[in-house]
Amino acid sequence: MVSEDFLAFYKERGSGALDKKLGIVFLEAQEGRLVATMPVEGNTQPFGLLHGGANVVLAESLGSIGTSLHAGIHRKIVGVDINATHHKSATSGVVTGVATAISLGKTLCSWDVVITNDKGERTCTARITCLILAER
Repeated sequence: MVSEDFLAFYKERGSGALDKKLGIVFLEAQEGRLVATMPVEGNTQPFGLLHGGANVVLAESLGSIGTSLHAGIHRKIVGVDINATHHKSATSGVVTGVATAISLGKTLCSWDVVITNDKGERTCTARITCLILAER
């Protein structure tokens, strides 16, 4: 379920252009946990596998939006570190990313992101840290 805060956030700020291009859809958004899906089709590399960079975009979107919800709509958020380990390929269907907060601070937020395929098999594990910029 998507929270009212998230709907207000999306109404005011809108989704990112890259999220739209990749077909990322948010299913759940609450303090400390977000869930989104992304289709494999249209996001593959030349060999027909889900592009690893698409996994990283999904993880970055989850972490950045989660940090925005934590910090407040008018705060600017930037990713300062992200890493991903690709465990298994995906060739069809959708993948689901679940972001769980590791730490939600005043200036830094870190997230653990687990991405799974339609069978529930883990395809990628990512960690993202976002910086909440000072208000100016």
